[in-house]
Amino acid sequence: MGNEKQMFGTNGVRGVIGETMTPALVLKIGAALGSMRRGRIAVGRDTRTSGEALTHALKAGLLMTGCDVVDMGILPTPALQYIIKTNRFDGGAMITASHNPPEYNGVKIIEADGTEMADEEIVQLEGRYFNEEFDVADWDGVGSESVAPDRLEEYIEAIVGHFPAGIGAGMTVVVDPGSGPAALTTPIILSRMGCRVHTINARLDGTFPGRMPEPTAEGLQPLSEMVLATGANFGVAHDGDADRAVFVDTIGRYIEENYEFGLIEDYICARNGGGLVVTPVATSRLIRDIAEKHDCTVDYTPVGSIYVARRMLGLIGEGRKVSFGGEGNGGLIYPDHQFCRDGGMTAAMMVAVLASHKGRKLSDIVDELPAYHLVKEKHHTADPAALVRAVEEAFAGETIEKIDGIKIIRENVWALVRASGTEPMIRVMIEAKDPAVADAMYHEIMKVATGR
Repeated sequence: MGNEKQMFGTNGVRGVIGETMTPALVLKIGAALGSMRRGRIAVGRDTRTSGEALTHALKAGLLMTGCDVVDMGILPTPALQYIIKTNRFDGGAMITASHNPPEYNGVKIIEADGTEMADEEIVQLEGRYFNEEFDVADWDGVGSESVAPDRLEEYIEAIVGHFPAGIGAGMTVVVDPGSGPAALTTPIILSRMGCRVHTINARLDGTFPGRMPEPTAEGLQPLSEMVLATGANFGVAHDGDADRAVFVDTIGRYIEENYEFGLIEDYICARNGGGLVVTPVATSRLIRDIAEKHDCTVDYTPVGSIYVARRMLGLIGEGRKVSFGGEGNGGLIYPDHQFCRDGGMTAAMMVAVLASHKGRKLSDIVDELPAYHLVKEKHHTADPAALVRAVEEAFAGETIEKIDGIKIIRENVWALVRASGTEPMIRVMIEAKDPAVADAMYHEIMKVATGR
């Protein structure tokens, strides 16, 4: 078995329905989880067509091991995480494939503190799964099930209560939940904050008729058009389980997610005075620029929101001040709210950011941020680890960080080379203010990778 995860990736286990993702598999995951965390378990799902079948299988596995299950129905992943954390559940599971296409589904395991289950615990869970080591209860010890879709209100109220009453008064916002569970939360959150809210793709629909669950600049074209048509202050869109939020500005322009991180970081650090900002090594140098402006320090982690969340908790446990954290993909973490990516809170935070800029346009605020040029490439190879080592040797004389893969740091450019966790390839990321400098660095790395 070893101590490496076999089925689970960075964000749970995912697969195509009827091929690798089946109710039988999910039932066994439920039984493994129930054996490890016997008690009250909360479950939820996104809007995917396969969600009901998989939820029933998950609950069967949990109930047979003696767990009491509370089914929260369709809701955002961060809403389930918030409910688990604040109501002292013993754990939880979310049926979702987040941003994957409609034919996918999956399971994300959540701990009692609302964070995703750590790798070492997942390895134990997989061990039980593969060996079918389930603590099945006797007839008088099986669990019972109840439903609680009304608990969503607690999550909505927690976010609204985070901000001064009426902070969004006078603002118009367009929300695109992408037919996912944020349709039940984000429009309500923003209207309670005082915004006038328009929606697009706001019907729960697992066929995703308007756009795919991954919010891309192309897929958000209709959102941009609606922002322009309604004269909105901004548009916000979510992925399939609403733990991320992305934005289009006043002129309908997609805001690259590192800039979104920077805007919110600027707002939070200005109010917090100092402290740490925790983010993976793949995030833009913009985040460091803004941190320095407010006497904050950036603490880097491996790539993956779970590593950011656990690092934040660890630092706070050491008595350090942690102001903010997240990834450069719209997945942001607010330590005074909860330790997971929260798209609903991010949507609300953008209202606060705009309110603090007193009537200025979001597009103008974005234009004032330092501009960086990012190169992102994949290179397929039979042995990704060997290639990463070759790059490390070739650049051995330079400043190198080995938090995740190899990060080569120069004065005016940085490059990150890491093996993909899911496919036989390396991922290369390079960032510089000058596109020519970034391209030159890319060619240097590819010369090592391809030998030409």
